[in-house]
Amino acid sequence: MREAIKDFALAVLLVALCALAALLPPMAHAQVPQAAQKHRALLVRTAHAAWGLDAPVAVFAAQVHQESAWRPDAVSHVGAQGLAQFMPATTRWIATQSPDLAAQQPYNPAWALRALVTYDRWLYHRTPARYTPYERMWVALRSYNGGLGHWQQEAASTGLAQPSRAQVDAACGSARRAAVHCKENLGYPHRILVVLQPRYLQWGPGL
Repeated sequence: MREAIKDFALAVLLVALCALAALLPPMAHAQVPQAAQKHRALLVRTAHAAWGLDAPVAVFAAQVHQESAWRPDAVSHVGAQGLAQFMPATTRWIATQSPDLAAQQPYNPAWALRALVTYDRWLYHRTPARYTPYERMWVALRSYNGGLGHWQQEAASTGLAQPSRAQVDAACGSARRAAVHCKENLGYPHRILVVLQPRYLQWGPGL
């Protein structure tokens, strides 16, 4: 009888543990593609060089994950290239922003990561200084995906002198950007900052 009670108690405990495991998020490292690991040290060095020691490394890693799934040879259906998925015109432009990028090598991981963090920094510094760092990165990411000019026009379309980030998000599609593109553009920072960033927090700071 005692053995039966023990077996029953053990079975109940195992069921409870399995249920608890199902509720817990998977280990972060298990969600990071193996291909990402060989670029980790390079991304950290590059982020620190461009942003300083408090660089939001986890954000950049999540962005590369979203853009190219860490494939240096990735090419999108519209012609975006490399880890950072730069269009040829953006590659030519970013090459004018830093001597380190003059070579225009989108398929070179070192070049692509440098270009990504440089462009993010350029965009970040053109977001409203009154926003929190998280909100500023949200705007920078929306601009990386869909153009800073579109975001600025939508901010102006609110008619407010100092619209909040949420108010500008709500105005997506109210200016030159076609409303059909808003789901992708608004989903881009959400996926990077909310869904993917936690997986890379072991790499460095996030937002």
